[in-house]
Amino acid sequence: MAETRGRGGVPRRMLFERDEELLLFDGMLNDLCGRAGEGSAPNGGLLAIAGSAGLGKTTLVAEVRRKAAARGCTLLAARGSEQEEGVALHVVRQLVQPVLAASSEAEHRKILGSWYDIVAPAVGLVAGQSGVAPDPQGVRDGLDWLVTRFAVQYAPVVLVVDDAHWADEETLAWLSSFALRASDLPLLIVVAYRPEELPRHAAEFRRLAMRHGSRPLDLAPFSAAAVSDLVRDVLGEGGDELFARECWALTAGNPFEAVELVARIRDRGIKPQYVNAMELRELASAVRGSGLIECLERLGPSAVRLTWAVAVLGTDADRDMAAGVAGLGAEEMADAVDKLREARILADPQDGSSGLDFFHPLVGTAVYRAIPAAMRVAMHGQAAFAVSEAGLGPTAAARHILEMHPENDRWAVRQLRSAARD
Repeated sequence: MAETRGRGGVPRRMLFERDEELLLFDGMLNDLCGRAGEGSAPNGGLLAIAGSAGLGKTTLVAEVRRKAAARGCTLLAARGSEQEEGVALHVVRQLVQPVLAASSEAEHRKILGSWYDIVAPAVGLVAGQSGVAPDPQGVRDGLDWLVTRFAVQYAPVVLVVDDAHWADEETLAWLSSFALRASDLPLLIVVAYRPEELPRHAAEFRRLAMRHGSRPLDLAPFSAAAVSDLVRDVLGEGGDELFARECWALTAGNPFEAVELVARIRDRGIKPQYVNAMELRELASAVRGSGLIECLERLGPSAVRLTWAVAVLGTDADRDMAAGVAGLGAEEMADAVDKLREARILADPQDGSSGLDFFHPLVGTAVYRAIPAAMRVAMHGQAAFAVSEAGLGPTAAARHILEMHPENDRWAVRQLRSAARD
């Protein structure tokens, strides 16, 4: 079991019944790190983690990243987004841009060599040439070269893609092809996804683990015993088994819902005894769907508008852009962020990042779907201007423009044409 603690000592993310998965990753990490730099052949590979929503993929991926960082590995990490599935190579850009951002254009040209003209526009280093459509196979070959160079130059490397079911089609096509080379490089690829939500075009990606002679790790819900352990860890030893079993029954062992339910029980000060079990149904409904939205609305309009802005912006949501789209001043923004983090709706910052993200993808999905239709259209319009002004390029703006109503907007037409060329 591994855990990290949030405010007031409440466990924010916990790992139960994942020992086999972690042992497998530890073995693969040992192979990767033990061979790097010893003159022997590299021994990378692929680890695929499959499971339905809320079964703990993101928590397991976070532990994978922590272990890799502790072993001195170079991390290339990205996450698919439900709102950005249609943005070509969006996930690839998340993977490679942090490494390339530390280099100058001259160094980029040196790294990419003859691939510069085709790969640099694809990963967002420069704008594409007007009217020139890139060769898809050429882009994939260039990305193969770039990531291969990263793997050799920064070995050992762990490349992680979470929520791969929401990755764009171009990224999945490249990853499905390139992953076959991982075993010949000092590179371990870790992908996590919901198998039932993989799009039709992801057939090759679905077969990835099988082609490596293994199978995806299929995560299972918590057993009643695991939820009982969770209740004792969070609420103390004074609880009874019937209360813990009711927690398990109400959440069907879904790890996300179980952890959230127990955290809310602690917040309410409810004694973990079966005589109080009737109070659990209301709390259980508050961690999903309409119940979650009702909890959000009780935090006030500023908090609601901020979550709407973060849901619309997706992975582009930094504090300044989110504040602009939500229409919040600095003091109002800071107060809303604190409330939302305390309520476990927004995640705590990671590695000093100024970005804003939801505590769990399920929360982000529920918030986005709850935005009134007219407001969602208007906020996508604001987001289009915000990402354009931030210099993120027409492709980033285009996904928001496509959600707007067509109103003979010449600026929108120019952005869409530029995005099409890119």
